[in-house]
Amino acid sequence: MSLNKKRMVREIGRRTRLSNRDVQRVVETLVEVWTEELVNGGRIELEHFVALEIQTVERHRDDPALRQTLRQIKLRVSKALREKLNP
Repeated sequence: MSLNKKRMVREIGRRTRLSNRDVQRVVETLVEVWTEELVNGGRIELEHFVALEIQTVERHRDDPALRQTLRQIKLRVSKALREKLNP
């Protein structure tokens, strides 16, 4: 089973007693803010959970004709979450 946006909105609404509409607006806004932060080279850290940041990677460094610079998202899991996943 996976946690999609619809299930997440419903579960947050149930736990907080906020309307699903309000929760959905918050979740969508959160995704927008995070996207903007990552696109601008920033970092997102949720303490005791994960950290997301952009990493620049060069491919084909030896061949100038094939050289590419790519940006990818690097995700690091916190020590606390790692310990819960692997007791």
